[in-house]
Amino acid sequence: MLPAQFDGLMPVVIFMALAILLFFGGHFLSVFLAPKKPSLLKSTPYECGEQPVGSAWSMFNVRFYVVGLIFIIFDVESVLMFPVASIFKELNDMGQGGYALIIFLSFISVLIEGIAYCWRKGDLDWVKSFQHSLKKETK
Repeated sequence: MLPAQFDGLMPVVIFMALAILLFFGGHFLSVFLAPKKPSLLKSTPYECGEQPVGSAWSMFNVRFYVVGLIFIIFDVESVLMFPVASIFKELNDMGQGGYALIIFLSFISVLIEGIAYCWRKGDLDWVKSFQHSLKKETK
């Protein structure tokens, strides 16, 4: 590489070196300066200032995670549609409007198929009936 090419990369290299230095510097300072006085109170599970009740190892309903993942997937995918919608007029002026519309509609159809699949499987039902799940098992 020529020295002129290095001049363009130098701010990036300096920024990366500064970021690495700040990371490791902060880490080592916290290791050396942080007080290390373990106690029974510090090792108890934190429950918003209340005394812990029961074990910290409790069972959670998987539905919380499933609904959270479904939300994240469809939320991120819907956010990805905004840039295309914002430049659609420019794409149409360049003669690429039909192609962009087909791609956009195919993307939306995949989203609709995904939400229909989740709905059909019952992943969007917050409260599932016990009788409904027994009927599925007997079939």
